[in-house]
Amino acid sequence: MSEFSRRRFLQTGSGLAMAAALPGAVVLGQEQAQPVASGDRVRFASIGVGIQGSSLLRAAVTLPQAQCVAACDLYDGRHTLAKEIAGANIKTTRRYQDILEDKDIEAVIVAVPDHWHKQITVDAIRAGKDVHCEKPMSHTIAEGEEMVAAVKGSNNFVQVGSQRVSSKVFGKAKELYDSGAIGEVHQVELQLGRNSPGGAWVYPPPLDLSPETLDWATWQGSAPKKAFDPIAFARWRAFHEYGTGMAGDLMVHLLSGMQFVTGINAIPDRAYSIGGIYRWKDGRNMPDLMVTEFEYSGVPVTVRLTLGTDTPEVTRVMGPKGVIEISNTNTVTLIPQLGVDRSPAYGINGFPAAMHAQYEKQWHAEHDAFLAEHPLDDTMAWKGPSWDELRPHLATFFDAVRSRKPVAEDVVFGYHAAAACHMANASYFEKKVILKKA
Repeated sequence: MSEFSRRRFLQTGSGLAMAAALPGAVVLGQEQAQPVASGDRVRFASIGVGIQGSSLLRAAVTLPQAQCVAACDLYDGRHTLAKEIAGANIKTTRRYQDILEDKDIEAVIVAVPDHWHKQITVDAIRAGKDVHCEKPMSHTIAEGEEMVAAVKGSNNFVQVGSQRVSSKVFGKAKELYDSGAIGEVHQVELQLGRNSPGGAWVYPPPLDLSPETLDWATWQGSAPKKAFDPIAFARWRAFHEYGTGMAGDLMVHLLSGMQFVTGINAIPDRAYSIGGIYRWKDGRNMPDLMVTEFEYSGVPVTVRLTLGTDTPEVTRVMGPKGVIEISNTNTVTLIPQLGVDRSPAYGINGFPAAMHAQYEKQWHAEHDAFLAEHPLDDTMAWKGPSWDELRPHLATFFDAVRSRKPVAEDVVFGYHAAAACHMANASYFEKKVILKKA
């Protein structure tokens, strides 16, 4: 293990800066996928082959555990894209029901707009398929409850797609926390900022998008009906009718990582958000800046999100014995603390000179031996392949389809993370503290 002195850490100002200055950080290895006999491969289909769906499909087809046999999307251009990724022989369709009716398909990846997650996932579970559902798992808290109930009443499972939980960086952070490295968690700080049109979901609609190439009526689903709108289709994350904004797109990753590391797998007791649309005044109705304060059984969790300033993604878990910090430099940093005075307290500056000298002498007599035996521990860092592991997360899913072993991010985990995001959005729109439903 490479050591990094506390003095140097203080000079750099944060664990994130420290990680960049520490070329000798311990490197966390990447597990290699094991070969699987072709007959044992999971036959799966992708439902939704858009921005995230195509990324999932590209990762899935590289896994020896999986074989893509079909893809579904309401936009015809993505049928072409799916075949470009998975092979010209896969079946493509606009109707996800065709996928669910195919008895040879064992599992599905659901990567559609948020307002379609619940219906497709519940239908897939009822059809006997295992489901990898993109985050946030649900579009509302009530939908999440229905998804949990569907899984509990079946022999199948849902893995939610927030892949921090499959990262060796977050795995190391969890190991450190579970070992008691920082003591009991007292506070968590989460932050993420972007500063670009792409980061704010200002995506271009496909060049050939039209009512002929897209089943617009079905795409709208349960949302209020409106005329064909290419912008809504391409940028649905910015509209609450279809998406969940920064909370569901960004916050949910941060909260999932926090849940995984600390074991706080629950709906928060309360949530309060402030923010607004400060930069991207383009017709969206979801905020582009939001700060939310949660409380989880007495533990405050602060989340700061913005689409107007680029800032590092950071997860900071704090306790009386130090800080565990995870950053998108693929680094986890442990900053130990003793939590004791290293010299007589500042308050004695208000003592008269003789009293000051008497107290200082007594203090050293009582503390110097202890301090000599407990020097300041060095800050330590571990660097991993990625803090955001899509391919290993999918490998876990396909392995679970075969083994029936539990996944790291099951339907209850996903329900809790999504519910917190829905509470954050409700607080923003209603301008009040949102309490957990009794």
